[in-house]
Amino acid sequence: MIQRLALFLFLAAQACAAAAFELLVEPVSEHAYALAGDIGPRSAENHALNNTLGFLVTGQGVALIGSGASPGGARLIQQQVATVTEQPIRWVINIGAQDHHWLGNDYFARQGAEILALASTVATQKAHAKNHLKRLQEVLGAEAAAAVTPHYAPQPIPQDAAVLRLGELELRLMRPGNGHFPGDAVLWFEAEKAAFTGDFVFHDRMLGIHPFTPIVQWRNSFNAIAALQPEHVIPGHGRPGDLAQARRDTGDYLHWLVESVGAAIEDWTDLADTIDQLAEAPRFQHLQFYEQWHARNIHQTYLQLESAR
Repeated sequence: MIQRLALFLFLAAQACAAAAFELLVEPVSEHAYALAGDIGPRSAENHALNNTLGFLVTGQGVALIGSGASPGGARLIQQQVATVTEQPIRWVINIGAQDHHWLGNDYFARQGAEILALASTVATQKAHAKNHLKRLQEVLGAEAAAAVTPHYAPQPIPQDAAVLRLGELELRLMRPGNGHFPGDAVLWFEAEKAAFTGDFVFHDRMLGIHPFTPIVQWRNSFNAIAALQPEHVIPGHGRPGDLAQARRDTGDYLHWLVESVGAAIEDWTDLADTIDQLAEAPRFQHLQFYEQWHARNIHQTYLQLESAR
């Protein structure tokens, strides 16, 4: 009896955990919507969707911005889009090179959707695909990861900017410079002042600086996005917001890292002392994962700025 009760409680807990994930559909403007995933770590339960995607509804079909990390995640995205419109997903626009922004492409391509991306984005997708698939195997499990097939835009756009006319909407797909991942892009919907920024912007949670993340270039790219004066910002992580939040959660932090760490280097402060001196940054402690990422970001920024001297 006790064993049966324990098994029941275990299965109930597992079911609750699986049911806990919800991909949130959030209206942004007349035609634009955000699809906000978990803000926490990737897991099998959230289909590795710990990021934010989006879509635009036109009279001739849906333009999906990002496709998730797997067929399971792509299917969930499709289901959530269907709660808003009966229009089919006709276009999938890749603005991100990290796995959860594009490894669901194959699911939608098999249903006839056209995959669109800049050549620089596709190049980075290809460069990281092997590592991303390995990581997904650890997160999703071998069976689910085995179903993931990398599918790249068949005719990548060679320029760093292009006008897309999808249905009645005119959009601008552009690369403002490098960011969290080199080759990432932004989709700008000027008519409604909506910017789908991908991982150039993190809301609500601390961003991460990797060895391949050029922080000075990311700061410059953020400034280029801010110059558009968007009223609606759909970030790569976190809930949609406005430019003020994008500055507070991302732009100001990038600037602070570059200027503060740069000043320490100019004063010949070594790495360990720099991390200690800058460990407390109250302006950014509201961001989730501050404790896990802040010191690492200082460390990586120091290495990059020092090597550029």
